[in-house]
Amino acid sequence: MEDVLSACTVTMNIPVAWGEMDAMGHVNNIIYFRYFETVRIEYFNRLDMMGYQRESGIGPILASTECRFKMPLHYPDTIIVGSKILSLAEDRFVMGYEVFSTKHRRIAADGEGVIVTYDYKNNKKVHIPEALKTKIMELEKIEKTTALTI
Repeated sequence: MEDVLSACTVTMNIPVAWGEMDAMGHVNNIIYFRYFETVRIEYFNRLDMMGYQRESGIGPILASTECRFKMPLHYPDTIIVGSKILSLAEDRFVMGYEVFSTKHRRIAADGEGVIVTYDYKNNKKVHIPEALKTKIMELEKIEKTTALTI
């Protein structure tokens, strides 16, 4: 694991695919959001968030996302994508992302996503259920007394 990603809770190795490059010869900007999505879903899988959603009808929905591009990625390369929760509020949390190029040994991009909990049965935003909040805090190794709020 690269030291620069040691603060990330969940990391994944992803090979850069030839088809991810655009006419300019580097990975297209939209692909970075796919990398974020991939590690976000892996994070959710570690919480069994999708299982919780199937049972309760309450699950995550991406409210906003952003990316800061630090350097272009090219094929061939393998990236390490990491995520961690930056802040946790009653009805949302902010997930941070890092994209690390193993070829260049540096961060290629970073970003954040705001995720809200959503009641898919009633089509409305809801507070994060305590069971999910507890799982997030356990995965992040956060004490209940630690303030991690927006």
